Amino acid sequence: MTVPAAPTTVASVTQQTAPIAIRERTVDAFTREFLRELNFGQGVDVERSSVNDRYLALARTVRHYLMTRWIETLRHQWEHQAKSVAYLSAEYLLGRQLDNALLASDLTDIARTSVESLGIDFDELRDAEIEPGLGNGGLGRLAACFVDSLATMNIPAVGYGIRYEYGIFEQTFVDGWQVEKADDWLRLGSPWEFPHPEAAVEVGFGGTTEDHEVDGEKRRRWVPAWNVLGVPYNYMVPGYENGRVNTLRLWSARATHAFDLQIFNSGDYEEAVRAQTFAENISKVLYPEDSTPQGKELRLQQQYFFVACSLRDFLDRVLLRGFDLHNLPERVTFQLNDTHPVIAVPELMRILVDERGWKWDEAWAVTQRVFAYTCHTLLPEALEVWSVELLGRLLPRHLEIIYRINEEFLEVVRTRWPDDELRLRRMSIIAEHPERAVRMAFLATVAGVKVNGVAELHSQLLRDKVLADFAELWPDKFTNVTNGITPRRFLKLANPGLSDLITEAIGDGWVTDLDRLEGLLPLADDAEFRRRFREVKAANKLRLVDMLAHRDGSTIDPDTMLDVMVKRLHEYKRQMLKLLHVISLYEQVTRGRLDIADVTPRTFAFGAKAAPGYRMAKQIIGLINAVGRTINDEPALEGRLRIVFPANYNVTLAECLIPAADLSEQISLAGKEASGTGNMKFMLNGALTIGTDDGANVEIRQLVGDDNFFLFGLDEPAVEKVVAAGYRPTSFYESIPNLRHALDLVARGTFSGGDRSVFEPIVSNLLSEDRFLVLADFQAYVDAQARVDVAYADTEGWTRSAVINVARAGFFSSDRSMRDYLDRIWHARQVATRP
Repeated sequence: MTVPAAPTTVASVTQQTAPIAIRERTVDAFTREFLRELNFGQGVDVERSSVNDRYLALARTVRHYLMTRWIETLRHQWEHQAKSVAYLSAEYLLGRQLDNALLASDLTDIARTSVESLGIDFDELRDAEIEPGLGNGGLGRLAACFVDSLATMNIPAVGYGIRYEYGIFEQTFVDGWQVEKADDWLRLGSPWEFPHPEAAVEVGFGGTTEDHEVDGEKRRRWVPAWNVLGVPYNYMVPGYENGRVNTLRLWSARATHAFDLQIFNSGDYEEAVRAQTFAENISKVLYPEDSTPQGKELRLQQQYFFVACSLRDFLDRVLLRGFDLHNLPERVTFQLNDTHPVIAVPELMRILVDERGWKWDEAWAVTQRVFAYTCHTLLPEALEVWSVELLGRLLPRHLEIIYRINEEFLEVVRTRWPDDELRLRRMSIIAEHPERAVRMAFLATVAGVKVNGVAELHSQLLRDKVLADFAELWPDKFTNVTNGITPRRFLKLANPGLSDLITEAIGDGWVTDLDRLEGLLPLADDAEFRRRFREVKAANKLRLVDMLAHRDGSTIDPDTMLDVMVKRLHEYKRQMLKLLHVISLYEQVTRGRLDIADVTPRTFAFGAKAAPGYRMAKQIIGLINAVGRTINDEPALEGRLRIVFPANYNVTLAECLIPAADLSEQISLAGKEASGTGNMKFMLNGALTIGTDDGANVEIRQLVGDDNFFLFGLDEPAVEKVVAAGYRPTSFYESIPNLRHALDLVARGTFSGGDRSVFEPIVSNLLSEDRFLVLADFQAYVDAQARVDVAYADTEGWTRSAVINVARAGFFSSDRSMRDYLDRIWHARQVATRP
């Protein structure tokens, strides 16, 4: 048969009589392809083409080279039927695709030469790409790193998620306050996706359940009240120069009957398209604001929609026809990336029991072996809980299945611990207070073959505290897989200067074997290498200066220390601790208690988005910008202290900001950060870390040594003791003068035009509650920053520490994370494809 130009599934590609021709890899051949795409794809010639025309033509030309490998990969998987990993994630923060595709296919030099031979600015086309914001932060970025590593390591895998029409909001600042705008990332078209409406999956919602008979056997079935279609959009996930191209399949919601002509002709135009609007809302926006009942319902709709589509796709289209589903655990592991996809558990049970006619016990035996669960949080409020009322109304059959799972699970608990009613209540998947609700993390733990945390400390706390009862019941079910980042994007692409320097020193094998960075350790003591290392950092700072000037009109001094804190804005991440340090420096200088000559010149860079409904986080953003305006306008601080807060921090900005950073702020309250991946990116790019013993900071410090890490603050056991003893934040306010002076400046309205009410909620929160112990850790943080100043003044010593950080970063490759998942959970094997 003819191989489709854009394959829909593994099953659509069968054996062929001849291999697919590999495209000619020359500048002339690339130029012909580019011009053909420009002429016949965009319908313009070079002279009349826009920048977007040229970008789309370039992207499609590059994808032609990858598609050959993609089709070959799909065919190879179909022939071998090897065990696959199906990664279920509500987020994929991919970043720009063109550079990654060029890197993976080794076409960068050819493409640049080709395009520039036509008088076109190659870098202008690269900059024209709109980043797809299909993730909120670390979770989505991690998923993108993982699928990259799986492809690079030749693991059969497919990623499943949602094709949000509008991704994570575009952040703007109005008078320093966050304002959200829709992220219309599709407005100029996306050349990297392949829609397949013919492969749409129908998904039901609402309705009732009923008994019926099939061949004289009583069964239960769900009768949905309404349905939507899930249309798959396929994305290529290329491995690095290895010939494999895996698939990321994102689902877009459509109405089953989008348009009613009779109603339209009657003049009721809104009603005629109501079904279409209602259905498309499901995939309209990433994480709709869920402070309302309607928002909660839409989030649950999203979660069920994408997992129902994904399970149906794998069972019906990826597996061989007639495949015995009793062998499903030998063919796939469905990895649940946090609690968002956990509704897949009762969905698979529904398919096996209701549709396939299996006995409950045999269906449950298979289900417990095909799912694995990654927990990404330690915050109780972040462990999803769905009310029974909502679940029963939206997914009535799934609620029935969850009830039965829980009943049988509680019998296991009773058998192990007779007469322990409190334990039963603690472990029940169904919570009774404050409302009757389903605890999705508990459901995932009961159903999963493995449960993993994402850093050593996080996994320990999961076992000891968050899921302690379950770990006591099933100790072997719990394991750790420390997160990782892809060195292809976050070093090879993001930091070409350092990448070239490393390759010159130890060869290029580090790109797929990051442990080879250990070879840089002797060079930390080489004065010439340190000099060149500093030159790279200086060049990266100049690149950031140019980007921020062009992007935001911001100015920074490249000769200052670049002190960076970029991450989601949440109180536990403690941006306020960093800001209080800055305010304290400002207060001491302007009040004459600190000589400006004694202040290390610093540029403080913040980057963060606050969830639209998170009022305190938005207040903190407003205060950061207000303090920034005050400090940046203070003549006495010119050239010494400056705050920059570029709006809309994303992967594209990260790829420029992180390589320029000197100091990485990882200052969450110990015991609250699951892992972090930003800390790994900064380390890999030669920034030193100031941080608490939290998340993956613990492993970073162990690898680089205390001399190359600025540790401060309470550790997790100490935090527990402080809280248990009755934490009183005012005691720190009263006993630490610099802290008191800094908070008083905020309270008096210094940064809000004298209006005390503007930032009063922040001050009141810190003095009355301070849930994340900002005031308790303030002095230790300031003392650690003093050590930073001393270390930074020793240029050679600082550079030596930076080189050591890079050299020790190999452990944090997402390739290593994938090896750990493969060894400890998935047990899939590499299946090489033709390079």
